[in-house]
Amino acid sequence: MTEPIMEACRRAGVSGILCSLSLLCVILDLQLDCILGATQVEIEHHLEMGRKLLAAGQLAEALSHYHSAVEGDSKNYLTYYKRAAVFLAMGKSKSPDFLAARLQRGNILLKQGNTQEAMEDFEIVLQRNPESEEANDQLKRTRELEELQEDAHEAYHRVITISPWDPELRELRADCHIRMGDPQKAIQDLAPTTRLRNDNRAAFLKLSLLHYSLGEHHDSLTQIRECLKLDQDDKDCLGHYRQVKKLSKQLDYAEELIEEQRFHEAIEKYESVMKTEPNTLHYTNLAKERICFCLVQEKMALEAIDACSEAHQRDPRNAYILRDRAEAYILNQEYEKAVEDYQEAREFDSDSNEIREGLEKAHRLLKLSRKRDYYKILGVGRTANKQEITKAYRKLAQQWHPDNFQSEAEKKEAEKKFIDIASAKEVLTDPEMRQKFDQGEDPLDPENQQGGGGGQGAHGWPFHFNPFESGGSFHFKFQYN
Repeated sequence: MTEPIMEACRRAGVSGILCSLSLLCVILDLQLDCILGATQVEIEHHLEMGRKLLAAGQLAEALSHYHSAVEGDSKNYLTYYKRAAVFLAMGKSKSPDFLAARLQRGNILLKQGNTQEAMEDFEIVLQRNPESEEANDQLKRTRELEELQEDAHEAYHRVITISPWDPELRELRADCHIRMGDPQKAIQDLAPTTRLRNDNRAAFLKLSLLHYSLGEHHDSLTQIRECLKLDQDDKDCLGHYRQVKKLSKQLDYAEELIEEQRFHEAIEKYESVMKTEPNTLHYTNLAKERICFCLVQEKMALEAIDACSEAHQRDPRNAYILRDRAEAYILNQEYEKAVEDYQEAREFDSDSNEIREGLEKAHRLLKLSRKRDYYKILGVGRTANKQEITKAYRKLAQQWHPDNFQSEAEKKEAEKKFIDIASAKEVLTDPEMRQKFDQGEDPLDPENQQGGGGGQGAHGWPFHFNPFESGGSFHFKFQYN
């Protein structure tokens, strides 16, 4: 493997640095092997059970499964993060798991050549624990590798500047970019080689694979078709073409279903995507993200929270997932959590008007919930239809009608509740008023009425009518509308 490297060095007139880089690329190509104390199947089982139990609020049981996962794979930083999440939920904010996870992830990133991200992890560990010898040592190694990479990149630039039409040099640098975790730069180097070599099917295949790994399935399909134009029977290109074509068709159709608001069918199609391509992280993450979105659109609050939480674990910096989970929390009337998710989403996408407006809405709903929440007053969900709302209203109105109480104190308390119940029914059965309330505005709040007059009487009864001002002789009668 070192012969073409040395030959390229001799032809370009650059020896030491370039050869060092090529050898570095070989080293960085080593696979990370972990010696597991349990089988991978068992670890995956513990992680899945921990996720489900955490979503169900069964923290102690979830913690037990995450303990087992950490013991089975102590080198996997994700198991530490997940166990730490349970500790946080249990109020144990000083769990050491986050630091252990950061250290393990930093080690992995360093071996992959991702020096910037590795350096961030080691620095965070040292901020919390300045005495960590391992973090200090690894930080020094990361800085050394970063300097070597900078020197090597400069050397490659010089070499290709001298010999820009040499496809072998570009292919070598592309391989090094791949091993150092920069597929976009590898694509930039490989693209010219398809024109610099006759019948360069290998380059078209590699370009297609790189685009595929990045989630760019349309570009991947374009490149693999170029390979088949050169030889329609090429075994490797034909096999990959069939895979890309099938996956691309599923993804495009799933998005068409979403545009047509056929969300349930879109969920099924994205589940098929995960079966077609279970090994490429981008497509699994995308499918989880879009399933989360569809469940929110279907107003399946609990299922959406569960799906969005899993998607967030896989892709914690995805603002769209946080936005969708915030909307699921709103559906479930968990407004504080909705505000938290929208705030975090805003950190990752500060320019999004949709996220800004969503955060404002969540704040309004949280404020309203601390005053008067019409859904909670009637004990119905935010997706309740008019029939369910009317049924809940009748039941509560019968229970809290003041004629059912004897003492003046009890009557006064019942009157207040009865007014709230009637107000809730009035708002939630009127489509326009309900839409305003769902956007965080109380249509019966005098502060929200133009001119300061308001739609309520002096005692909070809507439309200036209070049945209890007639000296107590009022008798309640239901309106079955």
